[in-house]
Amino acid sequence: MKNTGVIVTEGIKKVYSENAVPVHALRGIDLRIQSGEFTALVGPSGSGKTTFLNIISGLDTPTEGKVWLNGKLLSSMSGNELSDFRRDNIGFIFQAYNLIPVLTVEENIEYIMLLQSVPKIERHRRVTAMLEEVGLAGFADRKPPKLSGGQQQRVAIARAMVSQPTIILADEPTANLDSKTGTELLDMMMVLNEQTGMTFIFSTHEQMVMDRAKRLILLKDGQVESDEIRS
Repeated sequence: MKNTGVIVTEGIKKVYSENAVPVHALRGIDLRIQSGEFTALVGPSGSGKTTFLNIISGLDTPTEGKVWLNGKLLSSMSGNELSDFRRDNIGFIFQAYNLIPVLTVEENIEYIMLLQSVPKIERHRRVTAMLEEVGLAGFADRKPPKLSGGQQQRVAIARAMVSQPTIILADEPTANLDSKTGTELLDMMMVLNEQTGMTFIFSTHEQMVMDRAKRLILLKDGQVESDEIRS
């Protein structure tokens, strides 16, 4: 068992078939990410960033190699076990927000907690506290179409964190935002990272994310080109 990192990958390879031609998306990635890191996974389009995020989250399976999350080998779990493990251990933030438009802000944020059978009073307490954290106090009854892009992404961040996962995976979370809003949200996530100790991993090509990352992992052609720890 690999238990010396919150995320550990060993020899991760991923090969897709495109028109019967093999496409090597990942070519053997060994990484160890410690609890509480604020890490950016960067590289040109097609370098394997999103594929790698999907594999370490259990949304996709590697062609070869192993992934451990919180000491658990993902390939050892059944489909239902993996789904429950992902629900309880990983929060997702997407470029397109992925909010449910017919639900209120509070209903969107509490959705994962409903699946976890968290009592109603505790759900409401956590949602209220999280909205305060992300600067949206008083927005609980609004619906996503009535919010700006930046406000929707704040809701998405609150939703990802409210169930108290150990890992937050953010796939291009600032790509649809103007630079001022993106900077504000990144600074907010840095504060939340320091306050909660949650591990943040970003897939990004945005310089503002790279500038704030405490660790910068560059992927090129499905391999780790460089891995820089910053003070």
